[in-house]
Amino acid sequence: MSKIAGWLLSAFGWQTVGSVPELSHCVLIVAPHTSNWDFILGMLFKIKLKIKLNYFGKDSLFRWYNGWFFKLFGGQSVVRTQASNAVADKVKRFRESARFWLALAPEGTRSLTDCWRSGFYHIAVSAKVPLVLVFIDGKNKRIGFGPTLNLSGNCENDMRLIAEYYENIEGVKGHLASPIRFKSDV
Repeated sequence: MSKIAGWLLSAFGWQTVGSVPELSHCVLIVAPHTSNWDFILGMLFKIKLKIKLNYFGKDSLFRWYNGWFFKLFGGQSVVRTQASNAVADKVKRFRESARFWLALAPEGTRSLTDCWRSGFYHIAVSAKVPLVLVFIDGKNKRIGFGPTLNLSGNCENDMRLIAEYYENIEGVKGHLASPIRFKSDV
């Protein structure tokens, strides 16, 4: 499967960048998230590099006829319109697991929004796990690992570092990239 995924990425003109971090626990954010292609590219990247991780997906992806597919690749349904204990549940999972990687798209949607969702930040800080920046650069057809950050808990400073990293990375549909800030900053 790994070779097929690598071949498909290459056939579509995509290059993988960076090396898999040697971490037992981490939150990965994948940005910018601007296209349906992001999921396909992300899954090919994951399969090529043999990465085991979990991710959140909107509940409408997990219907009876296709939910099995998303669960097979580590997906977990989340109802975005309802309050839940997602942060506390994931922090608990980090503490109870010998190895756990959680990947999230902080924009929460492919559409243009006025801010990022803050769940990834609260999970990483509360669980005291590193944040790995993953990028999908549609302009240059590159997908890969950026830096690993140990978040300080100073949201303003941490978000500035994140925004600086993603500043020149353009998504598949660059005009749909959301500003890198939280709702409280709007």
